[in-house]
Amino acid sequence: ETFPMPLRWEEGHSQAQVIAPEAIPLRVAAMPFSPATPKKGLEAPLVSLGEGSPEEFRRRADTARGAILLVDSKVLVTWEDLFGDYMRLPPIMERARAAGAAALLLVGGRERGLLYRHVLTGGETLAPFPAAIVAREDGLRLARLADGGVRLRLNLAVTTGPEFQARNVLAEIRGRERPEEIVLAGAHLDSWELGTGALDNGANCAMLLDIARQMASLGARPRRTVRFALFTGEEQGLFGSLGYVRAHRAEMERHTMVAIFDSGTGRITGFSLGGREELRPKVDAALAPVAGLGATEQTADASAGTDHVDFLLEGVPNLVANQVPANYMENYHAVSDTFDKADLRELKINAAIAASLIWNLAESPERSPRQDRAAIEALLKRTGLDDQLKAFGVWEGWDKRTRGRAD
Repeated sequence: ETFPMPLRWEEGHSQAQVIAPEAIPLRVAAMPFSPATPKKGLEAPLVSLGEGSPEEFRRRADTARGAILLVDSKVLVTWEDLFGDYMRLPPIMERARAAGAAALLLVGGRERGLLYRHVLTGGETLAPFPAAIVAREDGLRLARLADGGVRLRLNLAVTTGPEFQARNVLAEIRGRERPEEIVLAGAHLDSWELGTGALDNGANCAMLLDIARQMASLGARPRRTVRFALFTGEEQGLFGSLGYVRAHRAEMERHTMVAIFDSGTGRITGFSLGGREELRPKVDAALAPVAGLGATEQTADASAGTDHVDFLLEGVPNLVANQVPANYMENYHAVSDTFDKADLRELKINAAIAASLIWNLAESPERSPRQDRAAIEALLKRTGLDDQLKAFGVWEGWDKRTRGRAD
């Protein structure tokens, strides 16, 4: 099923090097939706800004204009680290724009030389200047050298293009009694291309394919329709799930639950309830047959990190699998996100948990109601999700009623 992607963005072979006081090659990856540098590269002095606080920008205001700005990152170990990094980047980008930066270099949040992608903008427009991640050891070395005077050449081989049509993959098992009502199980098919996207998010796509295969092989149909969705465009800005919601807006009232799986092969410990505590008894009941597998810790939080967001903004009850980080964080969006990192034993256990949830939600005699806009607004404020939506570039659409439920 097609949907519009607002912007095409691809990276070729990007390069960077210190050109003074001596030649030092650097390993970089363009940040998603960075514009390209000039074909001959961008040459400018380097200014190190620590972690990019407002104080650092004020202190370096006289040297930042026209410079390549280097901003440090902590090593990302926990989910809190990752979301904290996402939240801090938009203000840093705005400070850099206001300071007249020529480019931004973010020190990698992975150990040693591991390169990865990290989203800087919402994916509808390009960043205001070239931006890249520099391998951690290279970045730390640059920070040590910066006060002595460093000049860099940055060459980001980026190709961009206009809106194009991308595709989601959908399949369903029709319900036997209430086929018009839908339980949707989703994962995202796209990945950043440095690795092969095995953990983010090929593993969960494979899991849903296997659950669909096994449900079909049983020959039994649940009370409601189960629809499986493999979204694309998630990494660029949740565009696949947004496209689905827009294409199926007339069906939103009939979506009784949406469950999203997007965190590698770490064991599922329970589900985020999307800020809706009233969903807890229904989810607990759906997971009761697999209680021995440990998916018992439902959480009432709400986050903006994956394909449930536009369903939440439509008021549809939604769940996101909470998973043990395992080896997900160290390989997130990185060259190391390859098939050998997948824990197939844990993935099979997760499949049992997910299958129990999906089947029993589709079988449940009762359904949870869809929220109206006033209830969604209250949820966003109560959970702090409004601030996350601003960082992820979603808030403007919600605020202008071009995204989410209007009434």
